[in-house]
Amino acid sequence: MNTAAFHYRNPDQSSQKLSVLEKIGFGSGDAAVNVVWSALAIIITFFYTDVYRLRVEHIAMLGLLPRLIDAFADVLMGMFTDSHSSRWGRYRPYFLFLSVPFGIAVMLVFTTPDLSYNGKLIWAYATYILMMLVFTAIVIPYISLPGVLTADSKERLSANGYRLFFAKGASLVVNIFVPMFAASYAAKWGAAQLPKGYQIAMATMAVMATLLFIFCFFTTTERVTLKSDRKPIGEQLSLLFRNSQWLILAGVCILSTLGYVLRGSVGFYYAKYFLRGDAALLSAFITVGIIGNILSMVASTWITKKYCKIQLFRWCQIVTFGLSVLMFLVVKPGLDDRVMAFVLYFIINFVVDLQGPVFWSIISEAVDYGQVKSGKRVTGLAFGGISWCQKMGMSLAAGMAGWILTYYSYVADKAYNPAVPQDMFTLRGIALMLTIIPGIFHLATGLLMYGYFITDKYYAENIKDRLAVLQGAETPLEPVV
Repeated sequence: MNTAAFHYRNPDQSSQKLSVLEKIGFGSGDAAVNVVWSALAIIITFFYTDVYRLRVEHIAMLGLLPRLIDAFADVLMGMFTDSHSSRWGRYRPYFLFLSVPFGIAVMLVFTTPDLSYNGKLIWAYATYILMMLVFTAIVIPYISLPGVLTADSKERLSANGYRLFFAKGASLVVNIFVPMFAASYAAKWGAAQLPKGYQIAMATMAVMATLLFIFCFFTTTERVTLKSDRKPIGEQLSLLFRNSQWLILAGVCILSTLGYVLRGSVGFYYAKYFLRGDAALLSAFITVGIIGNILSMVASTWITKKYCKIQLFRWCQIVTFGLSVLMFLVVKPGLDDRVMAFVLYFIINFVVDLQGPVFWSIISEAVDYGQVKSGKRVTGLAFGGISWCQKMGMSLAAGMAGWILTYYSYVADKAYNPAVPQDMFTLRGIALMLTIIPGIFHLATGLLMYGYFITDKYYAENIKDRLAVLQGAETPLEPVV
């Protein structure tokens, strides 16, 4: 296994500035990633229960086990990318060669063959596991890419701003287009064709994702190369576990992902049953949340130019908890409080995502801190470990969603009219899953971030110069922000 140190490739590539086109290209990669991420966070649970008609008690294990298997693949992929490179770079080739398998895997998940119930369950497990493994193989290189695009801290933060803007844009497209297209297809060809509508819609999104990954490959450049020295996996794990700042980010990743995925997975249920909405309202409700996420990316980039990004990270998560409690208390089931539900859902999604550009840019800081502290660098495993934590959060959230829905006696696609909604007990559970339960995880995230102390000032005073000496850079590296 290789542990990496940074150096410049050659003098004519020493400029660390990224063009707008390259930032857009980098962002297009996360747009491709979010075709799957948004589907897993928002659509997939609803799809399996109300479209593919799997029993809700099976959803917990279906959401949990494949993602747990895939979570361990993250670590292996991080190790592999650390020890292999090519003439196209260390990370970019995966975008080219795995883009088509990625698209095919996405299409298979949303294909609904006419099988027995057990056959449908086996198909769901097999295609879900396949998609998650391909997802890992292409996402681990992608999230590692910022470290080799540039060593300039401001450029790195700016690139991550583009990245998250495009990610949320893709999520917006997926969550507007897919349910609306599927509903329109079913309206035209019959209610029994709803699964076919989802299949065609997600196939379209998969093609888009494939093309976006190819675009990312051709428009980005790896300016910083990785010089490797071999270290056994045990030593690397030991180095990571002694890095207190990386451990905090790992915990933050699990907790915040639990909050995100729980809230996202119940959005369709909340709009359909709690707010008594049709397909258009379902799409509108999810869209309002994603618009909040997108505007948050812009606001975060502006705020962090003037205020401490770590303080922003802490407080946006704590405030999210307060807003979540407020939404649970204020919004009641039915038609009367729809406007208030939309407003509060927008605000929650805006506030919670203010940390987005910050989190993905400070992982490199924690890696740098570990190198300065121990004299040894762990890069691939550090990023793979964060992805593992994200998958763990997704796995646990998927399992919790199934268990909570089961506990609250949710019945998939229950015969509905405005006078006879789901039981109040069930509606209360759906409301808790959208508000207070994820809010608790965000509160824990904000409190945990009080242990993270690598601010811009700390980095400049304690890491920057020492890192340049350790890496043997001819020109001192800019601080990683």
